[in-house]
Amino acid sequence: QIMSQVEGQQKNLVQAIEALPSSGPLSALDQDLLLLKATSAATLSCLGECLTLLQQSMHQVGQHHNRTLSSEGILGWPGPKSHSTEQLKNGALSSLSSASANITWAIVPSVAQDGQALQPNTEHSASELILVEDEMTDTEDNEEEDLGVMDDQRSVILHLISQLKLGMDLTRVVLPTFILEKRSLLEMYANFMAHPDLFLSIAAGATPEERIICFVEYYLTAFHEGRKGAVAKKPYNPIIGETFHCSWDVPKDKVKALRTTGASTVPKDPTKEFGQDQSTCYKLRFVAEQVSHHPPVSCFYCECKEKKMCVNAHVWTKSKFMGMSIGVSMVGEGVLYLMEHEEEYVFTLPSAYARSILTIPWVELGGKVNINCARTGYSATVTFHTKPFYGGKVHRVTAEVKHNPTNTIVCKAQGEWNGTLEFTYSNGETKVIDTNKLPVIRKKIRPIAKQGPLESRHLWQHVTNSLKEGNIDAATEHKHRLEERQRAEERQRVALTMPWKPKYFAKEGDGWLYLNPLWKT
Repeated sequence: QIMSQVEGQQKNLVQAIEALPSSGPLSALDQDLLLLKATSAATLSCLGECLTLLQQSMHQVGQHHNRTLSSEGILGWPGPKSHSTEQLKNGALSSLSSASANITWAIVPSVAQDGQALQPNTEHSASELILVEDEMTDTEDNEEEDLGVMDDQRSVILHLISQLKLGMDLTRVVLPTFILEKRSLLEMYANFMAHPDLFLSIAAGATPEERIICFVEYYLTAFHEGRKGAVAKKPYNPIIGETFHCSWDVPKDKVKALRTTGASTVPKDPTKEFGQDQSTCYKLRFVAEQVSHHPPVSCFYCECKEKKMCVNAHVWTKSKFMGMSIGVSMVGEGVLYLMEHEEEYVFTLPSAYARSILTIPWVELGGKVNINCARTGYSATVTFHTKPFYGGKVHRVTAEVKHNPTNTIVCKAQGEWNGTLEFTYSNGETKVIDTNKLPVIRKKIRPIAKQGPLESRHLWQHVTNSLKEGNIDAATEHKHRLEERQRAEERQRVALTMPWKPKYFAKEGDGWLYLNPLWKT
């Protein structure tokens, strides 16, 4: 009863604040009032959870004394039903201006050019040619300005926070445009391959021990370029059917085995620019696709035919509101295949957190990930440490490589994933890698004019251009148009009971596999 009363009082408070004018000495977007609204909603949510826990423990005590207490007899608190929560579920935040709030985190179905069929022609989809000769070295800098939140932006974020519950899934929550990064999530996964020379060096390892250590070295250096800087901006959510293609030309003399001097090197002709003479380069090709809408699942596949190695991964992103931060879990796994050695390395991905979302947001990685090769008996544990509340360093990472049959630790690593990493090997040798000084090999990508309508940069070009010009209203409008067409396509598919069929990946068990992987060909 008390909870119902408090809920009513909180609802009155919210209505009173939202009834205020949008400007003037005391407005509905006054920062103190927004903070009051956010705090009262969070407090109510917390009390509701406490009540649930109390009822559960009473229920257990009752069962312990052999009392039959039906679950229907327990009064559950359904959570606040304020009109603002209802609006949130419906994806409409009325008091937010459309200019700053029409961006959703929903992974919505795909859109094509007006009048074009979205579902790829399945007879030709797998054999669609992505012409390598059309690819050009990417000139995008991927740099993002710091997101020092302006006062008007802080009001928008406060208003949003005031309507969220702790632990709430953010998949469908409307987010302001100014927090968007100028690239799709699919392209962010491609940027994890910014050091393809380290990736290809894994296959050059002479022993299973060397190969897994090489993999850990590559893995630890992959995130700083994919997660450009510590700026907490969010890549575009890929729409269902969206794809991203690119490749790298990796100079053969850059691909060396770890700590061994016998690595084959090709003398470099200084007059030739990297990537021009294909005979001195390995070709690494990458394709990513958004294969599912609910849940939002992205797949990517990367291969180098000459090195007989490829990686296949599927990732489901789950976002959660955590008070003053937002957590994104990357659920799923990837498998690295080294065909020459008949080895498969299964790996997982860390979670990401956007911290201090009301001041200057920043990103940190957290959680324990595993890399495991069943054939060789080697495994690695990588721990991304989140910063403690008081003191402590940011972006810390530690790793340990173990030979399980003998329970021997063969390598340890520590440092920062976006700074300096120190590796210590079982023979006492050490090695330091400064991720900021590693040479980046730029990816090659076809110009937008030669891309299909569902390729990331073609699809998002108007949003990206508007963001580059600082025109948030135009970016929001373009994004809104995409969303509306996507929803219409989804409704059409539901009406025709036609499930979406991905172009490059097929569901297999709990995961997704590339249709034409290297191990099949």
